[in-house]
Amino acid sequence: MESEHTETPGTPPISSSAAPSAPDTLTGWTLAAACLAVCVAQIALAMPATLNGLFQADLHPVGTQLTWISDAFLLPTAVLELTFGVLGDLFGRRRLLLFGGTFIVIGAIVSATAGAVHQLWAGQALTGLGAAALFPTTLAAIAAGTSQGRGRARGIASWSGALAVGAMAAPLLGGLAGTYGSWQDAFTVLAILGGLSVLLSLRAANSSAPEGRSLDWGGQITLAVGLFALLYAVIDGGNVGWSAPAVIGGFLAAAVFLGLFLLAEHRAVAPMLRLDLFRNPAFAGAAAVALVGMFTYLGTAYSISIRMSAVQGQSSLRTSVPFLLLNGATPLLGPVMVRALQRVDPRLLLGGSLVLMAIGDFWLAALPVSDTTIPSLLGPFILVGVGFAGTLNAITAAAVNTVPLRLAGMASGATSMMRDFGQTLGPAIIGSIALGHAAASFSSRLASAGLSAQQLGAVTAVNQAGGTLAVVAVGGAEPHSPVAAGLPSAVAALGQGYSIGFVVCGVSALIAALVAVLLVRGLGSRQETLEAVPAALAA
Repeated sequence: MESEHTETPGTPPISSSAAPSAPDTLTGWTLAAACLAVCVAQIALAMPATLNGLFQADLHPVGTQLTWISDAFLLPTAVLELTFGVLGDLFGRRRLLLFGGTFIVIGAIVSATAGAVHQLWAGQALTGLGAAALFPTTLAAIAAGTSQGRGRARGIASWSGALAVGAMAAPLLGGLAGTYGSWQDAFTVLAILGGLSVLLSLRAANSSAPEGRSLDWGGQITLAVGLFALLYAVIDGGNVGWSAPAVIGGFLAAAVFLGLFLLAEHRAVAPMLRLDLFRNPAFAGAAAVALVGMFTYLGTAYSISIRMSAVQGQSSLRTSVPFLLLNGATPLLGPVMVRALQRVDPRLLLGGSLVLMAIGDFWLAALPVSDTTIPSLLGPFILVGVGFAGTLNAITAAAVNTVPLRLAGMASGATSMMRDFGQTLGPAIIGSIALGHAAASFSSRLASAGLSAQQLGAVTAVNQAGGTLAVVAVGGAEPHSPVAAGLPSAVAALGQGYSIGFVVCGVSALIAALVAVLLVRGLGSRQETLEAVPAALAA
């Protein structure tokens, strides 16, 4: 069994200086299992984006139920990643790979057989539980078997490439299944891929680092309650109003329990998250950029998904095209990233990448909702995709190269948690803002639309029952019904709402760029970090 020593509380402050190089113990089977597992987890995360229109048409979600389809996956992923980092250190990372792959299979089967939105939520939550085990465990398994040299670089490059391949495959899988079969078929394929991941993981090494590690129940419980309360308040605030007692209570509960989490980690003998990790400016800056940057990335992806599928009524296959551009930039720009990571200050690389994402978002916000052509999306999505490629590579390098090897599991879990909670907040916040604005705008547009009393009554009834998206769904499916008279107003209101969502994403990207320039420094020596990753990417 591979193992590495782990620091316990009371040790000196964490340093980013590299430990002496040790022989690499990473086997080909372990690397292959880790790469396939993270690829499958990323497919599970990204695939629903191209299926939102079909979910709306088949399951008829109302209000914020469509947003919860994505966040039912992302919430357990964000909440439990730190815990799974500890479990991998304690019981072995191969066991976590098997656990995660098994729950991907179970969740995909539950989703594939769903006939109601609540069952789809359950399937997504189970799949997210599996992904929560896979995201930190795969990177930690690679870091545990490599030193800071060429082997570590190859591992990071392979892991990032597998993540990007999953992000590219997900929209294509969803688009093909939704166009030539059904959205259920996409989850069936996911279950098969998850089964293959389980089989390959049987050959992986079972590295661990149990010294000084134990389950931190106080930290886990307070973190889970705090993050769930925050997400609930964000999502429901756009639906029932930000002054609603339940929403205010959610924000208060989030503040209390997240504060208790920090207190629990400060006092724990073996904390789930060592707070002094964040004394390292590079690690702290990378974690902050991961949170805000991934909020921007998935908020953008979610907005374009809803705009193209649920609002414009485009097919799943057409919806998948811009996502291929968005996610395909990461593997295609490997040689460019090699030179950039070698020759560009990491703060400038992160800052410049995030500025590109911001420009792309502002460009998307300026596009009229009546424009359904694919070429109009090429420019902004290329900018967002290139920006995401630079951000992902720099954050990944910082996550594993700025802390001692013995803390690789904890660091990868912390960075994964920040990244995925940012992605969780993306659909939640942007969906709440867009739908809340659309609801207010739709009411004023209806008043001046010149509808007959019968048409106005029918449209109002559907709007009250399911919201503005329901008006689009019913009006598009029944073009000769009275509800169809309200379709132009609903589409215009939603288009304006999601344009505001793009603006919010652009502003958040600029904020993340500022954080990167101010905080992300000291990524280690040039030889230890900034050349290690590019060397493998070039190979």
